[in-house]
Amino acid sequence: MSLRPEVADARRVVVKVGSSSLTTAAGGIDPGRVEALVDVLAAARARGTEVVLVSSGAIAAGLAPLGLRKRPTGLAAQQAAASVGQGLLVHRYTEELRRHGVTVGQVLLTADDVTRRAHYRNAHQTFAKLLELGVLPIVNENDTVATSEIRFGDNDRLAALVAHLVHADLLVLLSDVDGLYDADPRTPGAVRLGDVHGAEDLAEVQIGRAGAAGVGTGGMETKVEAARIATGAGIPVVLTAAERAGEALAGEPVGTLFHATGKRRPTRLLWLAHATEPKGTLVLDAGAVRAVVERRASLLAAGVTGCAGAFHAGDPVDLAGPDGVPVARGLVNFDADEVPALVGRSTGDLKRELGAAYEREVVHRDDLVLL
Repeated sequence: MSLRPEVADARRVVVKVGSSSLTTAAGGIDPGRVEALVDVLAAARARGTEVVLVSSGAIAAGLAPLGLRKRPTGLAAQQAAASVGQGLLVHRYTEELRRHGVTVGQVLLTADDVTRRAHYRNAHQTFAKLLELGVLPIVNENDTVATSEIRFGDNDRLAALVAHLVHADLLVLLSDVDGLYDADPRTPGAVRLGDVHGAEDLAEVQIGRAGAAGVGTGGMETKVEAARIATGAGIPVVLTAAERAGEALAGEPVGTLFHATGKRRPTRLLWLAHATEPKGTLVLDAGAVRAVVERRASLLAAGVTGCAGAFHAGDPVDLAGPDGVPVARGLVNFDADEVPALVGRSTGDLKRELGAAYEREVVHRDDLVLL
């Protein structure tokens, strides 16, 4: 049996594990499952591989202590469960990894931490220092204070973005299914795909939305999307069942291997494209659309014809053409209530009338990503 070289040779790996692979049916942490996963991660580290773990399970782990029988639908209740469960989850990992002499570091992220210019460098430097010190970082979304992240986000996508942030060589997505099938795995005749080289390999695949155990938020759809993000940024992805994690990390041909399809992109722009919800929209004239899309130029006030939404300077906004279709996303340099006075005007005019502070771009090209 030949090993997958891009997997076996990976020196820095991000591993993502879902709630259903860590918890009991009642919602509490399953010590046996955590112990088995930790043993696999420790074995990988013993081979010289650096490991970052993105772990779901905080909300699920908080259900039983709070007397909740199922994942709550209300945001405040989800946040309460996450607050209780995150400590329990990390404590369990800490105790299990201590058996192997491994120190754990907790990293809780929101999209702001890696899209705002002042924050993302610090996030990268924190991971780099933790790995340099031999720490195994355990990452989760900051569910206790997050809002849209809980309702719309998922840790599969988070893991893909973290893999890029830490310059990983490989992303491993552990699930309760042993790979991607061309139909529901419970369907007679469904076939597991061993390799996916690009979107064309998925053309006939029926991808399900729902998670299997009722305690997670992601189904196969989120895992395929995470694989698309990671492979498009040059990082191969293995999707397999949690109980086959050891084989997967060793490079054995288990699960589904999504081969890299693109090249590494600037980290912050990847997060801007995939981890933010736009706070509003700037409408551009046709000339500004060409400048932004074809010349990769900054957006100037002269090319803006209108705006919508309640945003503030530094917020992510979509840049849409005259037809209303978004062509890019960027971090805006003005508040929404300032934009109407800028529409269609040259930077020279704005500087003379309103002062030097209004000479800047509406969206700088370094803070802009094409969609």
